Amino acid sequence: MALSLPLPTADGRISPYTLQGRPPVVPPQGAVVFNRIAYSAAHVVANPLAAIDPWLQCAVDWDATIAYRQRLWSLGLGVAEAMDTAQRGMGLDWPTSLELIRRSLDAARDFGPGALVASGCGTDHLVLDEVKSVDDVIRGYEEQMEAIEKLGGKLIVMASRALARVAQSPADYERVYDRILSQARQPVVLHWLGDMFDPALAGYWGSRDADAAMDTALAVIAAHPDKVDGIKISLLDKDKEVAMRRRLPTTGGTDGQGVRMYTGDDFNYAELIAGDGAGGTPRQGQSDALLGIFDAIAPAASAALAALAAGDIERFHAILGPTVPLSRHIFAAPTRFYKTGVVFMAWLNGHQSHFTMVGGQQSTRSLVHFAELFRLADQANLLEQPELAVQRMGHLLALHGVAT
Repeated sequence: MALSLPLPTADGRISPYTLQGRPPVVPPQGAVVFNRIAYSAAHVVANPLAAIDPWLQCAVDWDATIAYRQRLWSLGLGVAEAMDTAQRGMGLDWPTSLELIRRSLDAARDFGPGALVASGCGTDHLVLDEVKSVDDVIRGYEEQMEAIEKLGGKLIVMASRALARVAQSPADYERVYDRILSQARQPVVLHWLGDMFDPALAGYWGSRDADAAMDTALAVIAAHPDKVDGIKISLLDKDKEVAMRRRLPTTGGTDGQGVRMYTGDDFNYAELIAGDGAGGTPRQGQSDALLGIFDAIAPAASAALAALAAGDIERFHAILGPTVPLSRHIFAAPTRFYKTGVVFMAWLNGHQSHFTMVGGQQSTRSLVHFAELFRLADQANLLEQPELAVQRMGHLLALHGVAT
């Protein structure tokens, strides 16, 4: 019997929707082999039973949060820890982020050598009004670097709101990153987040012109190629990513074979990961991945990457292509609210028992948005337990006054 339920539409009507009835994407079984490095920025599971003020305080369900990371590792995906997908700077403070990193690294060691973790290092513990100079920013980065490296963690050097606030020129960015990279214990991943994700990062790298900003970022990398594993850019502009990818150093990186481009483009990831084969080296012709959307589409990401590694590019696109409309919806403007869609998917698919978020962020999207997300997830074959998903969507509808 087909599963169906009434869903609201953008024009204010309620329209019946029947699930397609296709089986969900099945990830590869056993050992997973990829020919790309693929990190999923992972969400945190809130503790809805904590006696706190959710807008002001943070309470995490540690067991459920770590269990989700174990799932990602089992699918062959690495975990980009304590990033914006984990609501860093939108409910997740630095002390809780450090505890998350500690627990994730411990769990990865227990899981085994294939469990990749890279952890967000930023300046979000600083009070912005008290940051007066780039020296304050450097000290902020160094404090978090020391704490993460003490745990044995690999760094993702996150874009800094404090630096964007006080920097006067590209030279200020070069000074900060020169200091940070020169003392990093192992190659880091740099992080360029566009202002569509965080308006406070407008003009990062010292210019609102993306090409000029790119020149500065590339100069920083060229000065320290052995200290940069790769750079993640999230500009939602595939042409900018490809242009930068072509110009990355062909030496350095973690293995001496060049600096990697980690796509953070949640609109165009399928074609960017597949690559175009152009450029002077293979790495200049393809992107690795560090994506928030991989949290929500993990089984499809795993299956598609396995197909790509096996040389089956047609199957890669057949699996990953249908997820792109879902991702574009989840990351629709205001893009910074995409975390709500990621957590909604985890709830629909039974990976957490509730739809409650750190900071009360479950309220940032409308019922109409969730209804369309549900349709697109079904069309991408990503409702892992259709009956459960329908039941939970029905609960949300009832909460909003829609009878099922």
